[in-house]
Amino acid sequence: MKRLIFSCLLGSFCTLLAAESNFDYGLQAQRVADDVYVFIGRNEDFSTVNGGNIVNTGFIVTAAGLVVIDSGPSLRYGQQMQQAMKKLSSATLLQVINTHHHPDHFLGNQAFAGTPIVALEATRQGIASEGNVFAENLYRLSGDWMKGTESVPPTATIVPGRVPLGGRTLRLLALDGHTDGDLAIYDETSGVLFAGDLVFNNRAPTTPHARIKRWLASLDTLEAITREPGFTAIVPGHGAIARDGAPIRQTRAWLRWLDQAMREAAAAGFDLNEVMARPLPAEFAEMAVGVREYQRSVGHLFPAAEQEALGHAH
Repeated sequence: MKRLIFSCLLGSFCTLLAAESNFDYGLQAQRVADDVYVFIGRNEDFSTVNGGNIVNTGFIVTAAGLVVIDSGPSLRYGQQMQQAMKKLSSATLLQVINTHHHPDHFLGNQAFAGTPIVALEATRQGIASEGNVFAENLYRLSGDWMKGTESVPPTATIVPGRVPLGGRTLRLLALDGHTDGDLAIYDETSGVLFAGDLVFNNRAPTTPHARIKRWLASLDTLEAITREPGFTAIVPGHGAIARDGAPIRQTRAWLRWLDQAMREAAAAGFDLNEVMARPLPAEFAEMAVGVREYQRSVGHLFPAAEQEALGHAH
């Protein structure tokens, strides 16, 4: 029995090593609706094991070609994404949409040379100014999965609104709060909402560029879509697909708690280390990467809360 258990453990470990040595992301497209597919990433941090595959990317098959939504964290990911798409559709690439400028969503752009890559203007500016730094950071976190990856900015600015495209209608929403430019894509034909990183599902949100009040307002806009008659599914930037607005409500609850916790700690005179050591509320205790993202968020958000508390004291 012990030998069997050891053999199983060794086999799993060897499989993991083989996948890493081959740099195979193992991308499998999950069908969300007719002609709408998503590649679901792991609810983890970046690592040399997952190669940065912690993000949800997707594509929509239209009569005019494939619309790709986010290109993943590396050149390899973008290449493997194309291979996986070809197994499901012979349609040509029409365009790549970057929802925002965080690296796991755009560093696969390089694999789509010759295909129009579009984004909000704020996203284009963010990639132009921070893209190379992001790529260098992911090299440190993900190792040789990133080999050959370079930051490639979008080639055009997308215009929000309703866009007829290959027999479908896409509603492009220019929002913000997670970053200065967060694009959500609602495929009115299928009722599938690609929310980008405005929405996380059972994974703690990341906040390096967060403006929480504006983020909360964006969530209100997205939740209104989930109440429309044709809505069928929401694809968060991280975490499982949902068929209702529960991930939006969960993300909102986390952000409200986080904002209140920073303000209360600052008003009480806590220092940074004391705030980082505070436990998560029970409702978030099982959330993936919760403690680590909370601690990062303290670093991102607590200094401003301290400044606000000092201003009120005077």
